[in-house]
Order: sequence, then structure tokens, then C-alpha cells
Amino acid sequence: MIPPNGYLGDDMPKSALPYAAFMLLTGLAGATASTAADVRNGADAYGDFTKDAPGVRRHIAAGNIPAPYGTDIKANFPSIAAVPPGTTPLVPAGFKVEPFAELKKPRVIRVAPNGDIFIAQTAIGQVSVLRAADGASKPNRTEIFASGLSGPFGIAFYPAGLDPQFVYVANSGSVVRFPYKNGDMKASSPPETIIAEIPSGGGHSTRDIAFSPDGGRLYISVGSRSNVGENIDKAETVQIPAVEKERGLGAAWGDEAWRADVLVTSPDGKAGLKSFANGIRNCAGVAVEPKTGDLWCVTNERDSLGDNLPPDYATRVKQGRFYGWPWYYIGNHEDPRLKGERPDLADRVTAPDVLIQPHSAPLQISFYTGQQFPAEYRGSAFVTLHGSWNRTNLTGYKVVRAILTNGQPTGEYEDFLTGLVTSDGAVWGRPVGVAMAHDGALLVGEDGNGMIWRVTYQGGAQTPDGAPGK
Repeated sequence: MIPPNGYLGDDMPKSALPYAAFMLLTGLAGATASTAADVRNGADAYGDFTKDAPGVRRHIAAGNIPAPYGTDIKANFPSIAAVPPGTTPLVPAGFKVEPFAELKKPRVIRVAPNGDIFIAQTAIGQVSVLRAADGASKPNRTEIFASGLSGPFGIAFYPAGLDPQFVYVANSGSVVRFPYKNGDMKASSPPETIIAEIPSGGGHSTRDIAFSPDGGRLYISVGSRSNVGENIDKAETVQIPAVEKERGLGAAWGDEAWRADVLVTSPDGKAGLKSFANGIRNCAGVAVEPKTGDLWCVTNERDSLGDNLPPDYATRVKQGRFYGWPWYYIGNHEDPRLKGERPDLADRVTAPDVLIQPHSAPLQISFYTGQQFPAEYRGSAFVTLHGSWNRTNLTGYKVVRAILTNGQPTGEYEDFLTGLVTSDGAVWGRPVGVAMAHDGALLVGEDGNGMIWRVTYQGGAQTPDGAPGK
């Protein structure tokens, strides 16, 4: 589980070599994208922050993950440092990253059709809006759109297109919407409740939302209450056919009913909540892939099986599928703590598409559809990794891109924005939100120091096909 929202830690080393400088000294900064021959597979795909650099590509295969309990299990909370003076994150050659804004506890970032930037500030119960002209390195106006919310996280505009009528916000236990027209920077009326009660309390509290391409469905991600269903009754005591008839294949029960799930309803909520897919421990962030219309989740997998188990993941989520939690992980790997509980599910688990270094804690996913970045980046899925808190050596604390071909995942992912850890292990950036700005720049938010960064491509103008402009 991710520790409580907003954990920062109190220890700030007074002298620490910025990791960006460390990377320069070791010759790893400014790396370009890897070729297929450079992909790290098997054991080489694992590691910690010292192995990260822009362009490093990894492929973790479901059939080649380690056995449980291969390492000691311990807490290792990050020590948050101030941003080292004059330091910015590392990005691939040809790109530039610069500070864009600072906000208290930023989380999800979503961009309105008119280019305004909506940011959920979960820990303080508000949504802010930043406005910046295309190409501007700073916003020229910032407003609080709505406050007094309860753990707001997911944000979505409805209907899709250039003229939305509502902005939806997912609280920890409800979904509300505000009337909206392009250019609104403050809510014009109190929120209307669409879903009055989403399962909440206990472990994972963030709820993300997205609409299907046709606008007919509202998806809501709901994380598990526990690590691995510790408090649910034994399977032999439960009427499983009745549970699955109501809530779908692999549905849990008791305190975990309607959790570790993606739920679905109508945009007005009147259709009631139904299960779309089960067994996804904590689908922290959702997005719809624009070419295929597939719903994607980035997921925090379970803890306490070792440093390198099980992988977190990004995956397409298919209706009616079961993704393993709590009895299985990454396909039909049985969790030893629940051994023999659900043998009926062993051959019915859907393995996720893109496996990510365990304990990286992915939080948001955004598909790049702009023209500013080179052609190889278009269609990629950018994923923020908030970083580990229970691994011997820190991992995560970066932004990666999952490699897709015509909307289909290859299973590989590549480091894009790194260098957020000092050489002695202090963290100065914990990526949380990511979105494409109106002008094609990439916006990345982190909640360690409350920074929003803007990443642009500086390697020459790009024509629509990606060739350098003349």
C-alpha cells in the first residue's frame, strides 16, 4: 500500500550531491532512447534508482518473475529533501524540463479542452485551475475551482469534445459534478452528487474516473481495503456463485466487496454501480487509449513478498475479466498467504500487459497525442512512479513511457524523466500527475515539494510525420 497521502518525511540532508550531478559524473545523463537490442530483460530489468537514466528500456515478463520471499521485507520510507539549487530532472537528449508552477499537494492533472489545467489537491480537499498561453513556461493565472471536497482525485470532462457541460470529480467516497463551460476557473454552483456512496475507508482511498469514448459509461477505480484480503472470510464459508453472479468473476466479499475493482455506471449515475473488472488491487490511475478506446489502469500491486515481487503494472482492462487479487498475481502465480483458497480461479486470471519494477507505485497514466514530441513518442503512455517505501533500495521516483504500437502494448517501458534522488538516497521529487498540455508539452506534478514541471522538445521543429521541420 501507498503510505498516507502527502507523506513527506522530516529528514532533509544538509549536504547531498544532487543525483543529476551524480548521473553526469557517471556518464548516464542525456541518454537517448534505447533500441530493441538495448532492452533489459529478466533479472537485468530490476534494480534501483542508481540504475535509472532517460532512455533505459525494460521488459519484465510474467513467466520470469522471482519466487516469493527472496529478500528480507522491511519498511524504507523516503527522506524528502528540498530541490537542490539549480537542479532539474533528467530527460532524454533534445528535451528540456523547467519548473512550471508550485502547488500544495498536487495529485491528478487533467487538461480541459480549452487548455486550462485542472489539478486535484487531494490532501487539502480542493481542485485548482492553472491557465497558461500555448508555449508559455509559466501560468498567468491560478484559481481554486472548488474546495471543501473529500479527498478529490479523479477529474473528467463531459461530454468529450470541445464543448463540455460538466466537470466530474471523484472524492474518496463519492462522485460529484459541477456545471462547466470552457473558460470557467471557479465553480458556478455547488456540486451535484452523481454517486453518493463508493466503498471507502481502510487502505486505498483515491478514486480515479474516465468516460468511455461514446460517452455512455463512467468508469470508477476503487482500490482494495487491505494488502491481500487479510480480513475476509475463508472461501469455503462463502457462497461464491452468488457473489460472482452479482459482482462478476473473482469478486471479493466482506470488507472487500466492490473493491479492488473498476466500477461502471451511466454518466448521470442512474444506472447504479456495476463491476466492470475485478481483482485489480489498486488501480490508482485510469485513462482511455484514444486509438482503440481501451480502458487502461496503472496498478499498485501487493506488499510483503520481497523486494522484487510482485511487479506493479499498466494494463488494458477488459470487461468481465479477473486480474488476480487477492488470490493470484501476474497471471496464475498463487499468493502463498492464500494458498489453496481459490483453485477454481487459477486458469481464469488475466495477466497484465506492462509489468513495472515492483514497489514503484504508479499513480497516473496519460497517452501522448500531440505533435511537439518526436514521432516515436506519439501514442506512448506516460506513467508516473511515486516511488517505493518498503524496499531495501529505493525504486521508482520517475516518469516512464510504456511502448505501444498502434495502441497495442509491447510489454516494454522506458525511463523518461529521472534523477529525483540524491546520491545518498534523499528524494526531492515524487511524481504523481501527468498530462499533455494544449501545446503538446508534457506536464508532470510531484508531491514531495509541490512542483509542476513542463517538458518540451527542443531538438528542432517537428512536422506531422515526425521528421524535423525545415
